[in-house]
Amino acid sequence: MEVTQVLHMNGGSGETSYANNSLVQQKVICLTKGMREEAISSLYRSMLPRSLAVADLGCSSGPNTFFVISEAIKSVEKLCRELNHQSPEYQIYMNDLPGNDFNNIFKSLDSFKEKLCNEIIEAGHGIGSCFFNGVPGSFYGRIFPTKSLHFVHSSYSLMWLSKVPDGVENNKGNIYMASTSSLNVLKAYYEQYQKDFSLFLKCRAEEIVEGGRMVLTFLGRRSDDRSSKECCYIWELLAMALNDMVSKVLMKKWLMKNSLKIILIFY
Repeated sequence: MEVTQVLHMNGGSGETSYANNSLVQQKVICLTKGMREEAISSLYRSMLPRSLAVADLGCSSGPNTFFVISEAIKSVEKLCRELNHQSPEYQIYMNDLPGNDFNNIFKSLDSFKEKLCNEIIEAGHGIGSCFFNGVPGSFYGRIFPTKSLHFVHSSYSLMWLSKVPDGVENNKGNIYMASTSSLNVLKAYYEQYQKDFSLFLKCRAEEIVEGGRMVLTFLGRRSDDRSSKECCYIWELLAMALNDMVSKVLMKKWLMKNSLKIILIFY
């Protein structure tokens, strides 16, 4: 089964849901607020579109989902007031893989729009009509019509590959690059990321209008070591946990299979 059909963040609002375990992602989004405001402000000033199309790629489901969209709309409405312009219409596109909890997103849409309208009106601004769309699918392919987007945002999503790299079968005991990974495994991950990111940029180049903007935030590392703990340590810990779980399951199966023999021996 393809990665795009099974990979997604935990939906709902329970204890183990992404909604209740996404504080790090929220902090990162807050840190890049200035860059987003600058990008969308320069875009609007230069184009003054009557309809503004904004896409959030890898939107997930939870408190972070509408944060960037909300800030973008507020920035444009503030500019409209300064320039004495009529508010544009907003075409909002929420993209993630098909397994994402889109139901939860759309259930919370009415309360989000009501809160946003109240905040903008309290600030003395108006607000243009907002049209929200869910777009399930991998952003490593075309997901929007040609020249249909003005502003594209993606945060903490582009480090996920489109597939498990080919040729990593000898990466025993690991689920990602690790200190014990061979050179061919490190090379395979590097080449897969090159392919994926190049394809991402190619697709967005076809979908974004001339003069459009894009703000991308994803994990990086300061070290030249591809298996540096800066980006790989958490996956090594997860691999250890999974290996431990597998060992316990195998031991349990062995005990169940051999319990009678053990009893007979001790008897």
